Amino acid sequence: MQEEVIHKLSIVIPVFNEGETIHLILDKVKAVQLLDNLQKEILIINDCSTDNTEESIKKYMKEHSDMNIQYLIHKKNKGKGAALHTGISKATGKYLIIQDADLEYDPEEYNLLLKPIIKGFADVVYGSRFIGGNPHRILFFWHSLGNRLLTFMSNMNTNLNLTDMETCYKMFRTKHIQSLELKEKRFGFEPEVTAKIARIPNIRIYEVGISYYGRTFAEGKKINWKDGVRAIYCIFKYNLFKSFQNLFFLSILLAIFTAILSGLIILLLQS
Repeated sequence: MQEEVIHKLSIVIPVFNEGETIHLILDKVKAVQLLDNLQKEILIINDCSTDNTEESIKKYMKEHSDMNIQYLIHKKNKGKGAALHTGISKATGKYLIIQDADLEYDPEEYNLLLKPIIKGFADVVYGSRFIGGNPHRILFFWHSLGNRLLTFMSNMNTNLNLTDMETCYKMFRTKHIQSLELKEKRFGFEPEVTAKIARIPNIRIYEVGISYYGRTFAEGKKINWKDGVRAIYCIFKYNLFKSFQNLFFLSILLAIFTAILSGLIILLLQS
């Protein structure tokens, strides 16, 4: 008798100082019933948290021993991207999704991203915060504008028409994401992985609308303007710097970069 193959979704959760919310997001992950009878493989990577994150995770694992949770620890803080590298390398599921440890993204929507892959249309699905009719918390104008500019700059180079390159919710066939040599250790992960995924021959990339329950800085949001500047650099590094064939786009991006940097300096001087 042929043994039944059990397919899994690997859920990679990078964690840094999320002791107050990690159990809440894990409850949400546990409650999700996945399409196609998929099982869940949860990989939590603690990036050297300095709060009670480790205690919260170990307590949760003890109380929910029925869940397939792998707990991995960085002895030194390396950044979100580095935590993702660790989790991606350990994943054994057929599919893989990235899940932040806060409550900005809703695991109930995993099936929205899974559907195009399971139906055989997609290899990669991005969850966009800027399309569809799902709830979207109204927060920072400049962050929103920055996200759209970064997506625009990335699209110019990858020839994709994404609406939200910077989204956390990215789902992959695991073999594709594991085939990439990823280097960015912080928030540069997003433009890097997008550039490298786009270069895989015949890759099929889809996008679906998702909800977004954003946090303020007082509520624990960690990204800042320096990460935005790094993201611009990564768009250059992993796209145009790989090929000097498109000097016209390079000149446009340099002009945009200069304008954004000037605007940031003005904002900082006014604050």
